[in-house]
Amino acid sequence: MSTRRRTPSGGGGEDTRRRTPSRGGGEDTVRERRRPSEEDERDRAALARERRGRRSDEERRRTRVSARPPAVRNRSSRQVEIRRRWVALLSVLTVLALVYLLFFSPMLGVKDVSVSGSRAVPADQIRAVAAVPADKPMLRLSTDEIRDRVAGMPGIATVEVSRSWPNTVEITVTERTAIAFFDSGPGGDGVHLVDGGGVVFKTVPARPPGLPELRLPKVSADDPVTRAVTAVLGVLPEQLLKQVTTATAKTPASVEFTLSSGKIVRWGTAEQTDRKAKVLAALLTQEGRIYDVAAPELPTITS
Repeated sequence: MSTRRRTPSGGGGEDTRRRTPSRGGGEDTVRERRRPSEEDERDRAALARERRGRRSDEERRRTRVSARPPAVRNRSSRQVEIRRRWVALLSVLTVLALVYLLFFSPMLGVKDVSVSGSRAVPADQIRAVAAVPADKPMLRLSTDEIRDRVAGMPGIATVEVSRSWPNTVEITVTERTAIAFFDSGPGGDGVHLVDGGGVVFKTVPARPPGLPELRLPKVSADDPVTRAVTAVLGVLPEQLLKQVTTATAKTPASVEFTLSSGKIVRWGTAEQTDRKAKVLAALLTQEGRIYDVAAPELPTITS
């Protein structure tokens, strides 16, 4: 009987092979595995530690919690629940405090009203018409209502209202600019200024110098003829506009005006302004009384 020992390549324990006679006269090999060595035990322990290190934080927490006594687990759960309730309560109180501060407290209320862009219309008059309530919370202000009140003033063309935190309301206005006037005549209510949109916005005691007079049956922003005449005056070159003394029309396409020299210009519509102005400048060098540039391709001069 012979005995042969061999260490397997896998790093496990040693095998002891013992040959015994078989019934057929041969020898059978019987393997016997010896107990693992200390080195094998250390390798297995290291592998187990590595596997434990791969567990998620949640698994570790569950393991620790399950290892605690029931009384400790219950006390910890109650403490977590109490903390959650306190956090929820503080969150609600914070929201309520912010709502009160923004919508009800005078701390963020109106303290000042700033007006810019006003020249002919006094700023104090604009503030009075705006009627912004003092100390009212800024977020509860209706800027649209303030804008509409100021826009209703005769001398105001456009209005912008904004909040300037923490306590100021800013009102920016664009005043109307007179482009012409009309005289209501004897028994009328005076001389009225008209802007580029045909809006009659101011009454003055005397005829203003430097502005052309509108001679129309009706002067109103709702009148198409009025809007056509003021639109033409609004696009005329400044050098030509200074020479215009009166403007009139029967239809929106038949605008004509009289120059300080007494010459009459039939302008037509407000289209092709630049071309009409160049053609008219050339025509005015020639003798005539009526200069028609309504069709600048075919201008005419009538004595």
